[in-house]
Amino acid sequence: MTVSPCRNSFFVEYKDLYQFLTAVQENCLNNNCKQFVSISLEIDLVDPLVVLDELAEVNEINFYFENKGKGEAIAAIDAVATLSIDGTDRFSKAENFIKNSLKNIVKFSNDNLPFSGPHFFCYFSFFPKNSQADYPFSAATIFLPRWQISIKNQRCILVMNSVVTASENINRILQTLCNKIDTINSLKYYSPNLEVFPANFSKKSVSNANHFKSSVTSALEKIRNNHLTKIVLADALDVHSSNDFNLFKSLNNLRQIHPNCYIFSTSNGKGQNFIGASPERLICIHDQKLITDALAGSAPRGKTPTEDAANANLLINNEKEKHEHSLVIDFITQRLSQIGLLPQVLPPRLRQLSNIQHLWTPISALVPANVHPLKIVAQLHPTPAVAGAARDIACAEIRRYENFERGLYAAPLGWVDSEGNCEFVVGIRSALIDGDRARLYAGAGIVAGSDPEKEFAEVQLKLQALLKALV
Repeated sequence: MTVSPCRNSFFVEYKDLYQFLTAVQENCLNNNCKQFVSISLEIDLVDPLVVLDELAEVNEINFYFENKGKGEAIAAIDAVATLSIDGTDRFSKAENFIKNSLKNIVKFSNDNLPFSGPHFFCYFSFFPKNSQADYPFSAATIFLPRWQISIKNQRCILVMNSVVTASENINRILQTLCNKIDTINSLKYYSPNLEVFPANFSKKSVSNANHFKSSVTSALEKIRNNHLTKIVLADALDVHSSNDFNLFKSLNNLRQIHPNCYIFSTSNGKGQNFIGASPERLICIHDQKLITDALAGSAPRGKTPTEDAANANLLINNEKEKHEHSLVIDFITQRLSQIGLLPQVLPPRLRQLSNIQHLWTPISALVPANVHPLKIVAQLHPTPAVAGAARDIACAEIRRYENFERGLYAAPLGWVDSEGNCEFVVGIRSALIDGDRARLYAGAGIVAGSDPEKEFAEVQLKLQALLKALV
């Protein structure tokens, strides 16, 4: 039997880590308490998605988040602390859970590694409470992972979060870490080509074309009567496969097809996963600088450069699309101002994806240290880009028109670290995967001038983005 190099040198190389853990344990002994330790180490380059595929267990919660454009990917596997809640105060309860947990975490990191230290991974549902009793995800879940592996600028960082008690065997903690590094080092850096299989799927619209179009017609009547200015109506597509869906291959396909989107996946620890390729960032905070996206108004991509440019031009000059877009900008700037931030609206541009293009205006702000990221998430969710305006009226109408549970669709998913940095996306262009069944979601913004046929076609176009990737 060969002894791995990790086992031979690990205890010598990480003498300072051993001393750190011993000191933490001594503190636990003296104060009759337990503490969390967050250990960050740089390791050889590996693909976090491969690590997720290899290490994630069906009965454990996990999270995956990738942004190819920024050269970032992060996988969170299993949990050492979790909070699952619902209700209108879920964001403030989540904030308190993170703050209280951080008071009890001691960090070990060699230097200023990217993505080092404890990160809390969160997902929230669209509504504060799910109305469907058996919907598989809670209205809010926040967890501190046992294992976190990330890539940033071609550097790979492993974080182990663990509990230390007065009676903990320190050698066992180090041995567990050492074994995990061995396992991860044995994985190959994997970036295969697209895996396309003959689609042996049966497909069924949840609400059907006529229901969706008549909902749009009814909503337009309410807009004409000034009951609301905009509403986002979604459709869902149920897909049944002859085999179980392969999460790893589907996510890998998504990142190949949509390199300029956020690829995400979260598991509830009961076998269901919510995955997607979202073009929409809710907020990103780095070193107290916030950026958020106003993303609304869309047109298809063209088959030729000339057609593509013509579609883009029509989109930029279309009054209906510009109106829909301005509603989102106004909402975001107002909501940020309400909590004392000073939003700066950056020049508008186009966000061009593989099969669709959107009007896109980034908005930035400086975040004071006393404003927690989840306070901002609570202020912004849901934006008019995924709900409508006025927001509360639109949300009540969505419940009436849509005959399925939105759940995590169009809701915030992301992470928060111990320094107040965060990244959250809006869970659009997404699917709920459960064995051999998947439910795909997509929506369209309805404003004055919307056409039921065109809105239905737009939703089908968005559904295709995900359908193409599923394996």
